Amino acid sequence: MKEIDDKSIETLFNAVLQLKNTDECKKFFTDLCTISELKSMNQRMEVALMLRGKCVYTDIASKTGASTATISRVNGCINYGAGGYNLILDRMEKTDE
Repeated sequence: MKEIDDKSIETLFNAVLQLKNTDECKKFFTDLCTISELKSMNQRMEVALMLRGKCVYTDIASKTGASTATISRVNGCINYGAGGYNLILDRMEKTDE
């Protein structure tokens, strides 16, 4: 995670922390990212949700269009990463209750 420990990237993280709702997120990320980047991030979140739901790679690939390499990378992050996916997935599960 050394690449993200650069102080200059904190500007982006602090900007994200200023967002208050889904509408603000849509506006900010639409301006910040290309449609392709947004679709890629969304696909990774869908993969993470399906992995958390114990879906198998073939089902995930067919439902999301993600490659097995992408699914494997997301799975690696869930199991051995910095904990970001699990943090968000846990919070999303709590709001669904």
